[in-house]
Amino acid sequence: MKKQTKLNVMLECAILVALATVLSLLKVYKLPLGGSVTVLSMLPVSVLSIRRGCKWGLIGGFLYALLQLFLGLAEIISWGITPLAFIGCVIFDYLLAFTVIGLAGIFRSRGTSGMVCGIILAMLLRFSSHLVSGTLIFDAWMPDGWSNPFWYSVVYNGSYMLPEMIFTVAAALLLTKTAAFRTVLKAES
Repeated sequence: MKKQTKLNVMLECAILVALATVLSLLKVYKLPLGGSVTVLSMLPVSVLSIRRGCKWGLIGGFLYALLQLFLGLAEIISWGITPLAFIGCVIFDYLLAFTVIGLAGIFRSRGTSGMVCGIILAMLLRFSSHLVSGTLIFDAWMPDGWSNPFWYSVVYNGSYMLPEMIFTVAAALLLTKTAAFRTVLKAES
């Protein structure tokens, strides 16, 4: 990659990660133990991956994960979890969960259907990461009436990840209806 082109990609990555971070602060609703439905915060990192490929998508996803961790650190500390649970939460609820969004471009060569499948795969991987965390770390916070931490984690994490996935896919599909956005999505890596 030429020096100027690499600089352009790095700037594009920074702008899209910044946009994702700002959008993550606009919450439709927020759950008490983490997780929220945001105003399309997953879309910019997905677009980065679809436009520039998974390498840049994962780089952008990891940077986004670090910013989300920084923004959520005080809340995690306030839960009073053990040091081992804290490490698990950082890995599964932040670093891994947000980095995998960068895989949204994995099927980008297959057009609109590839874009949709890539976004869905990335969201399912994010959901899986939260599911592991919820099952292994947050079972102590299960409300009465729940006996299985796995199913509680499925319901809890699904309650925000499913709407987040639907909104992200719908927005991406709506944007592909515009000629300008189709031009932006053209693979350039």
